[in-house]
Amino acid sequence: MTRIGPPNAASPVGARRRLATALAVGLLGLVASCGVPAEDLPRAVTPPPGPFPYQATATPTVAETGAVTELLYFSRDDRLILAIRRVDQVPTVEAQLGNLLAGPTSAERDDGLTSALPGAFSHAVVELVDGQARVTLATADAETGRIDEPIAYGQIVCTLTARTDVTGVLFLRDGAVLSVPRADLSLSPGPLTMTDYAALISPR
Repeated sequence: MTRIGPPNAASPVGARRRLATALAVGLLGLVASCGVPAEDLPRAVTPPPGPFPYQATATPTVAETGAVTELLYFSRDDRLILAIRRVDQVPTVEAQLGNLLAGPTSAERDDGLTSALPGAFSHAVVELVDGQARVTLATADAETGRIDEPIAYGQIVCTLTARTDVTGVLFLRDGAVLSVPRADLSLSPGPLTMTDYAALISPR
């Protein structure tokens, strides 16, 4: 007589059923332990935060995010080059000259900008009188004989006359007005403007 009923535990069929049941239970336990609930509908997945090389962008510096532009003239290959910085507020004429004397930023140096001002030109003060920026230079080492003097004077003149409140620049030492070289090397007591150095200004 053939016996009909559940398979014997020792039979191959029973062993397979026990194995399948154990695997199913183990899988359910693994999903539950991972905290991944079952969902009926697909949902968008937000990728984890980077950085990812293909998405990386440079973080703007403070100087690049201000609401106001500051115009400074530096040099490259014996030419005057305009550098545009972003600042939070319009700098005073004193602050703008100080920023010029401080030289290019690291990013501007990476762009090839330098300054002809270090040395006798690195110590200067400015006073704004009736639209004229009067720049007093240090008394030490009065004449340097530098061949880049037109570039140095041009940096100061072009930077200051780029302001709307400056109409010209005078250079003084010990209270006396100096005659300084223009772009064509001719000497002028001023007041000097950007026009006097136009031949040295190069587009970026």
